[in-house]
Amino acid sequence: MTQIQSALKSVCASLQEGVELVAVSKTKPVALLLEAYEAGQRDFGENKVQEMALKAATMPEDIRWHMIGHVQTNKIKYMAPFVHLVHGVDREKVLKELDKQAKKVSRIIDCLLQVHIAQEETKFGWSVAELEALLPHMSLYPNVRVRGLMGMASNTDDEHQVRREFLDLNDLYKKHAQAQHWDTLSIGMSGDYAIAMECGATHVRIGSAVFGARNDAP
Repeated sequence: MTQIQSALKSVCASLQEGVELVAVSKTKPVALLLEAYEAGQRDFGENKVQEMALKAATMPEDIRWHMIGHVQTNKIKYMAPFVHLVHGVDREKVLKELDKQAKKVSRIIDCLLQVHIAQEETKFGWSVAELEALLPHMSLYPNVRVRGLMGMASNTDDEHQVRREFLDLNDLYKKHAQAQHWDTLSIGMSGDYAIAMECGATHVRIGSAVFGARNDAP
């Protein structure tokens, strides 16, 4: 068993039942992804469309590719044929382009609406008011299917703050989930996924705990 496979096994053992692991593989070479694949991992997260497309072209077809980064609308056409789930839909321009490119390839693309829950202004996402104003108009995008919400907590050591931000997003998710037919709440990364699971996460996005730090590949 390789170092990555051992780390993956440890992370998977720590997940609550029903929580899906998205292994964040951004910047990592295909060889390392294949180690995780051989250990059974099928969901991988990338934050750059072109890097994801290059990896998808050389890796097994049963991989489920997740776009977890800020989406540039001019790159959507490159992932439209194969992307499994787009986590970071944070503005209407992205919805429009996703719908347009999905129609071109005869697909309905699954996505999550990213809500701004952190204190940092650098984080992206809809405000609660913007989100709730958008929801009645989702029929305008017939080739896009919103599966739920995504959020990123503040970059802080204050666990109470992180928990509060995740719980607020979970409250918003539960408020609309039944009417909107949502089933996905994507919160939590390597440093806070245990808290995220306490707060209702269905998907956690974990990179360094599996693959090592970005500049410290095993």
